[in-house]
Amino acid sequence: MKGKYFYIGFGLGVATGYLLKDKVMQRAISSEKALNIVKQAFKEKGPIDGSWIYTIPEAYSTEYVTYDVYKAGISRTVDGESEQYEAFVDKNTGLIVHVEQIN
Repeated sequence: MKGKYFYIGFGLGVATGYLLKDKVMQRAISSEKALNIVKQAFKEKGPIDGSWIYTIPEAYSTEYVTYDVYKAGISRTVDGESEQYEAFVDKNTGLIVHVEQIN
């Protein structure tokens, strides 16, 4: 009789683990979603003219932390002047970790 309860408990544990594995494992965001995050952030400051993104993540290091990031670019016109920016988006959280003007 005790063996039956063991197998029931074991079966429930395996089934629960299988159903919750996606919740527990951290999934990376897509490059498309990373680009949308950057575009939305820039649209808050004004319209954008164009955008691009590298679809393969790369390492980006700060003084203390290294991130796997998508590198994205935004171009826009401000007061008749063209501006271009590069943004680095953490592929696991979607956090914009660095932005720099390249033009």
